[in-house]
Amino acid sequence: MHDHGIFRTFASMNTIKKIILATLLALVSLVLKAQTQQLALFGKPVKYEVRAVWLTTIGGIDWPHSYARSGEAIAKQQKELCDILDKLKVANVNTILIQARVRGTTIYESNYEPWDGCLSGHPGQSPGYDALTFAINECHKRGMECHAWIVSIPVGKWNGAGAKNLRSTHPELLKKVGDEAYMNPDHSGTSPYIAKICREIVENYDIDGIHLDYIRYPEAWPGLDTKNHATQNQRRENITRIVREVHDAVKSSKPWIKMSCSPVGKFKDVTRYSSRGWNAYDKVYQDAQGWLRDGLMDQLYPMMYFRGDHFYPFAADWAEKSYGKTVVPGLGIYFLDPREGKWQREEVTREMYVTRTLGLGHAYFRSDFFTRNTKGIYDYTCKYIDPYPALIPPMTWASNKKPAQPYTVNVTKTSVSGNNEEITISWRGATPYYNIYRSETHPVDITDARNLIAQRVEANQLSISKSGEAYFAITGMDRYGNESDALQSILEPSSRQSLHANDGKHLVLPQRVIESKNLSNADMVVMESLQGQMIATRRMTRNQKTIDISQLPDGVYYLKTLDKKGITHRLGEFTIKRQ
Repeated sequence: MHDHGIFRTFASMNTIKKIILATLLALVSLVLKAQTQQLALFGKPVKYEVRAVWLTTIGGIDWPHSYARSGEAIAKQQKELCDILDKLKVANVNTILIQARVRGTTIYESNYEPWDGCLSGHPGQSPGYDALTFAINECHKRGMECHAWIVSIPVGKWNGAGAKNLRSTHPELLKKVGDEAYMNPDHSGTSPYIAKICREIVENYDIDGIHLDYIRYPEAWPGLDTKNHATQNQRRENITRIVREVHDAVKSSKPWIKMSCSPVGKFKDVTRYSSRGWNAYDKVYQDAQGWLRDGLMDQLYPMMYFRGDHFYPFAADWAEKSYGKTVVPGLGIYFLDPREGKWQREEVTREMYVTRTLGLGHAYFRSDFFTRNTKGIYDYTCKYIDPYPALIPPMTWASNKKPAQPYTVNVTKTSVSGNNEEITISWRGATPYYNIYRSETHPVDITDARNLIAQRVEANQLSISKSGEAYFAITGMDRYGNESDALQSILEPSSRQSLHANDGKHLVLPQRVIESKNLSNADMVVMESLQGQMIATRRMTRNQKTIDISQLPDGVYYLKTLDKKGITHRLGEFTIKRQ
């Protein structure tokens, strides 16, 4: 399970840094007190940001809450997961870290390790279906990424199912500490074994990421606090060797899969801020920032389960040492539960606002505390912090090639019942995923997250309820998250005002342009392609009845007016088809 870190008092802050931090927190407090949406502080909503949850399966504490022992029970267990994912989708969560390797046990059918008991109620017994396959499919249906959360070093009680299996197959890899069993980072065979587990998942499942948890030395490890520098360096190399072998096993099979881990929340002491002896680098030998630098990790989810001065300087340190990769602070929302701590919601939401200014995402530990709306954290996030979707930042360090643009878009309208109507958008393309945008203005601004209505769509069509006349844009997206140029389309083809009155040389302007007082300031007309690209402009005078189109090639065009203030009005479309 996630380890929580140690809370201690900081050394005195530098006066200037105190002022800067106090000013930043004061600005955020104004937003919180005013209950203002994120636009008040940040302007246009962020389009790229990881919003994740850890979905814990050990003991079923997040999921499942029932055992699969019959067909009916399997359906109930699966519905529980779907209900959780539905709530997370409403909150615009885009990444699910699901605990797949629990304690030397799994929620999928493995050739190397036994089933965990969280699914069937009996360790080693199949629940009658592959829970990881089901979770991946359900996440993908909702446009979410699904990452396999791998608990790396702990394998549970010495006499538990996971440890018993490893004691029979690889006894040399285990070390007993108290009544707990751990894989031994000092042993050279540990890294290929964990890499083998991850390779099995990558090759057999359409997973989006491998997330290494507890990839470190345990607190109770003998001699953990050694002052011998050679031993310290060797231990860091031992952990890095595991990371490197997992990375190579994953990337050699599917290079687009994201490598991530959850290091201790404070990397190491920073200038004027002490970690008070509990940090990733010096205490448990995780060179997490080095893994980013050396390309062994694509994302980090540091477990920043701290408040106030324990949080902000170290969040800034992670941001400054991200090496262009993605850092997603883990938030200790479990402390909002009175049984766990005495945190107030504002302490967490303030952290979310500040990390956003640092260009960082946010991850909730754990899912249940979030979806249960502990102290209103779910409602507040949905309404004020993440009211709009966001795409996961692309892995441009792995590939930055822009994929091919979709083509041949069609928009159709269907009556469902009574006055209700459904719009179906279909298109053709050559990318694995598509993002759909909607706006009442043309062309649709795909940089504005408020226009994003569906992301990571795997099909080539989308159906939505009618909500007034609007424009759509479709972009293709590759497995690295790179997005294509947008294909623009209008909502209802039947409502377009066709301006077919042309002879291939002159286009007759509609009567409403000639007579309308609202358009009296327009002095130009603009002709655009259906993709929103400006093709030509023409000067227009009052009462002018035609415009010259003789130089335009055959095709379909949008027609707009344009005034000196830059205000446009869409007039419809026209087709040039010369004999």
